[in-house]
This record gives sequence, structure tokens and C-alpha cells, in this order.
Amino acid sequence: MKIVVLDRNTIGFDIAMEPIERLGECEIYDDTEQSEIAEAIWDAEVCVTNKKVLGERELKDAKKLKLICLFATGFNNVDTDYCRKRGIRVRNLKNYCTESVCQHTFALLFSLIESIGYYDDFVKSGRYSESGTANHLGRPFFEIAGKRWGIVGMGNIGRAVAKAAEAFGAKVFYASVSGAEREEKWERVSLERLARESDIISIHSPLNEKTENLIDKSFFEKMKASAVLINVGRGAVVVSEDLAEAVEKGIIWGAASDVYKKEPLDKDDALLRIKTPERLILTPHIAWGSTEARKRCVEETAQNIAAFIAGKERNDVW
Repeated sequence: MKIVVLDRNTIGFDIAMEPIERLGECEIYDDTEQSEIAEAIWDAEVCVTNKKVLGERELKDAKKLKLICLFATGFNNVDTDYCRKRGIRVRNLKNYCTESVCQHTFALLFSLIESIGYYDDFVKSGRYSESGTANHLGRPFFEIAGKRWGIVGMGNIGRAVAKAAEAFGAKVFYASVSGAEREEKWERVSLERLARESDIISIHSPLNEKTENLIDKSFFEKMKASAVLINVGRGAVVVSEDLAEAVEKGIIWGAASDVYKKEPLDKDDALLRIKTPERLILTPHIAWGSTEARKRCVEETAQNIAAFIAGKERNDVW
């Protein structure tokens, strides 16, 4: 079975592809230009990708293609309707990065509310040594204990964050964007109430027609001026121009984001132009990418392929 990996660079070159390579003839590209995908997969039976867009234009000449595997949970970059017509199976990953994203959520929060970068620079720059005082409290920070933490998207990652937030003494509640009725130990509230009452809001929802541009100017205007927003879900869930305005004008205290509507960010993106950068922490879509999570990513993808070869269902999108 011929397996083509289109964007190995998205997993990191420190992670071995051996679990996949054992399964067949492998052609692994560090990266593939969008215009080169059709040629790269024309004789493949399995295509593996993370971020590449796979639509009819890319897939129509791949007559042998039987399976698309994603190095990811999200699959909005694949035209699943076309794949159904062609009989091409699509498989994704589940729960491989829960711990990593949960941990990064708190890393972003601590960096933001405790001004870690500022205080680190204060010491390393020599200003602390010159200050003549044992303490420097140039920027205030607050405790998580006793705060209300609102979660948008109570899936596996949302639940992990909720448990960790409670361990720090926060009171957790959540809003369900999907509208699904599920038994949770935390109180479910409306999105409007979550905006109004939360001290900390973290976003863990997928991107779909219900969540695109969900967090916009009207949402920020309902938030407390002392509140912070953390987005580790999908970039397009938040209107970035509205977020930049909310931070810069002090409508909210601050924000942190690991995801963006367009990745990588354009150099003139509103988030890169705000005049209060100390109240905005940005990371380049790495929340999912701990070493352990990336190893699981490859291993789980290999298991998806092996199950397909054996005629078994596993993590089928359809």
C-alpha cells in the first residue's frame, strides 16, 4: 500500500515517522505546495496530512486513493462530501493532545496575568539589581482562586481545563455552543451569562457554522473590564479585529491566543498592531504540540491506517 505524507513538518522533525513507514511504501514530503498535491498523491492509496486542503481539485485524479488520515482532530480542510461520493474514507484523531492543550491553556494564562515576561526582563536587564529593594511589584497580578471560569466548548479538553481550574480554586461553569444535552458536573449557562459573569474565559470549541465569529464585539462588550480571554480552540471562533480593539481600549483586561483565522498570521493583522502588547500573549498554534502529543499523533495515525488495512473501523469521520 502506497502512503503519501504531505506535510511532515507540521509534526516536527524530532518525531519519527517509523510507525507509519512500517505499514507500506511511504513517500514523505516535508511540505507540499497546494498546487503540487494532485501530483504528489496521484498513485497513493493513503494520504496523510495535517493542514493541507483536500478538495475535488486535489483528489479527482487520485484514482487509487482509498483513505485520508489527518494528523489532527479537525477535518474542515477536507471535502468530506466529495470523499463520500468517491468512497474515500476519512479518519481523524481523538484525544491525543488533551493534556498538552490543557497545560498550554494555563501557560498562556499565567504568562498573561502574572506578567512573567515583564518580571523576567526586569531581573535579567539588571534593573532589579539596581533597584535597591527586595520586591518589585511594577505590574499587579491576581489569583485564580475564587474567580469564575467560563468554558466555551465542554469536550474532553474543556473538561480537563475545568478540573484543573477547580484545583486552583476557581468556580467553573460553561456554555454549550452545539446545544447538545449532556450530563456534566458543572453548571451550564447561556453564552451571554458566561460573558457577563466570567473572570476568565477559555475557548475549546471546534470551528463550524455555529461557532465561526461567535466571539465578537458584542460579546466583549458584555465581559467584565477585569476579565481575560484565552483561545486555544480555533482562530475563526473569535473576530480578531474585535479582540484587538477590546484589549487596546481596555474593554477587557487582556487576552491570549494560540490560534488564528489565517495561519500563519499576516504581518498587518490587527493583533500585531495593538498599542498595549503587554496585555496580549500570542503563540504560534503550539498548544497541541507537546513531544508526547506529537508522538501519539503519529502512533494513532498509524493505527488508523493499520485498522483500515485490516478492514476495521477506527476514528472514521464518515
